[in-house]
Amino acid sequence: MPLPSWVRTGAAVAATAVAGSVATNPSSGWYQRLRKPRWQPPAAAFPLVWTPVYALIAVAGARVLDRSSGAERAAFARAYALNLALNAGWTALFFRARRPAAALAEITALNASNLVVLRLATRTDRVAGVALAPYAAWTVFATALNGAIVRLNRASCPC
Repeated sequence: MPLPSWVRTGAAVAATAVAGSVATNPSSGWYQRLRKPRWQPPAAAFPLVWTPVYALIAVAGARVLDRSSGAERAAFARAYALNLALNAGWTALFFRARRPAAALAEITALNASNLVVLRLATRTDRVAGVALAPYAAWTVFATALNGAIVRLNRASCPC
């Protein structure tokens, strides 16, 4: 008997969150030395935002999977899996590889992926689409923050 969709999406999103959490180290000397824009939120804000956003991603994914079938369901599942991989990949590039410019390129791909997932979800279930909107918005904000860090550190690091 297959696991319920909410268990599968919850596990996938939890794995993404854990991967991101393990890779993130805002107290590292490297990160502390980076120049950051004045409008960057304090470090404590990130888990306060990501926790409910990740919950919404899991709920939205389960809703779409439960309300779709066949090719539509398969397309969403592929797009969702790619999206979560891109989500985890950004953190690895930015914090572990210490490559903010590469992370900026990657998060641009994540934004495109968010649009695909949001469009597919909304077609199937409007509530799921609404649930994914904060994720898309937060990722756009993260892109602006990443871009500002790249610009501010262009002369001082091989970002």
